Amino acid sequence: MRISSLLALLALVPGIAACGGPSEPTRLRLATTTSTENSGLLEWLLPPFEEAANVRVETIAVGTGKALALGERGDADVVLVHARSREDAFVEAGHGVDRRDVMWNDFVVLGPLADPAGVEGMEDAAAAFAKIASSQARFVSRGDDSGTHIRERSLWEAAGGRPDGESYWETGQGMGATLTIADEKLAYVLADRGTYLAFGRKIDLKVLVAGDPALRNPYGVMRVNPARHPHVATEAALELLDYLTSPEGQARIEAFRRDGEVLFHPHHMD
Repeated sequence: MRISSLLALLALVPGIAACGGPSEPTRLRLATTTSTENSGLLEWLLPPFEEAANVRVETIAVGTGKALALGERGDADVVLVHARSREDAFVEAGHGVDRRDVMWNDFVVLGPLADPAGVEGMEDAAAAFAKIASSQARFVSRGDDSGTHIRERSLWEAAGGRPDGESYWETGQGMGATLTIADEKLAYVLADRGTYLAFGRKIDLKVLVAGDPALRNPYGVMRVNPARHPHVATEAALELLDYLTSPEGQARIEAFRRDGEVLFHPHHMD
């Protein structure tokens, strides 16, 4: 039974589970990015699915590279990440199946209010990176092979190379911790807009560069290949993918706000 049918049935008959007594929920492991958790999206998005499908989702929030590695080892049932080239390679190598577009937001270049590199208002993110490097201004990187770090590396490549020396710091941590460190160091940083909006009141960094198509940040979801890992929760994984891409799931993504601002755009609005 698909998740849309489950949701409809739950709405019509709230006490249906009581007829035969509640059954133990299926355990489903979701390897995903820190941005989906730090922003509060998963806490908003998953409970209706868990209730309707009688599934308990265990979230493992790490960088995209680590999330894909968990899927490759069979330590996750579903992977939700944001690095399309890595996602395609994951599927082509036979580790994942049934990849689907879910939502998107964008990356933004943040920096201190003083903007020592003078990049505010620039429309070319790679040119802004080049200016940051040439000015020897501080830049803090996640340095963790996450989707954000992967995009940052591509921007440095387009900019002619990242700075060396003490002006460039790698935290090896998630987006929230990296934002805190960048704020403390009065440094520039690349962040996904969703996490920035979630942390906006905790830091003084401001959005300096945004809107470049190179900063667009799509998210994809896929099931871990049951042919490689027969123990994965195949049916529950399929139900989660159906929910995330269904009108119900897409509407819930669209309704998620932080201080009235949209953090993620559903794929159907692409």
